[in-house]
Amino acid sequence: MDGKDNFDVDSLMLDAKKAILEEQHRQFQDLQQAGMWPEAMEQLQVTLCCAADLLKDSVTLLERAVARKKLKAPQQVPKLLPPKEDNTE
Repeated sequence: MDGKDNFDVDSLMLDAKKAILEEQHRQFQDLQQAGMWPEAMEQLQVTLCCAADLLKDSVTLLERAVARKKLKAPQQVPKLLPPKEDNTE
């Protein structure tokens, strides 16, 4: 698999996790609106875990993209300036 394929798989995984998060959040809101507070608080924990998982995976994907970008970028060799002449005689 090349980098593009990995990105596509990762992107699909993030989309799936986002959809799961949205569903968990909807369930939390439904429980909250129904006044089912103990159940809503349990659902909130699940929703927050899904959000944390999505954020962690998003950061990982971004870090890999940055690392790949750095590998592809040509190495810039710093230009050395000629030494300054010391005229303090």
